[in-house]
Amino acid sequence: MKSQEHDGVAAFLTRSVKDGADSRQIAESIAATCLAMDGALAPIIGRRGVAALYERSLHLSSRTHAWLAAAQEGNPSSVDGATLTQLLAQQTSAEAAAAGALLLQTFLDLLTALLGSSLTQRLLHSAWAGFLSGPPAQDTTA
Repeated sequence: MKSQEHDGVAAFLTRSVKDGADSRQIAESIAATCLAMDGALAPIIGRRGVAALYERSLHLSSRTHAWLAAAQEGNPSSVDGATLTQLLAQQTSAEAAAAGALLLQTFLDLLTALLGSSLTQRLLHSAWAGFLSGPPAQDTTA
């Protein structure tokens, strides 16, 4: 299912790469979104339910981006933002953006298949709004 969120995520990540965001900045945005989705969904489907969806999303996404499989080696009972950030940050910004977009879309597709489009959009509205609110912050200390 292609959604407005997917279009927004793809556009945001493409813009971030074009604006010079490095892979660490992109990785942090994607991991923060995964953790925000975890926070929004855990009260409804439980931490293990969110973790199961996240693990399945990683598994399916690793078919295209094999290096994502390493994120499954961590703690299978939670969303591991630190490991995801580390893996994405090791890639080029374009590769991190592509893998992150695929991971987020896969998670959204799985959740939509379980709950339906309307409920999924309502539950994840705040998580997506935070992600799409603007480009990653640029580090100006260097």
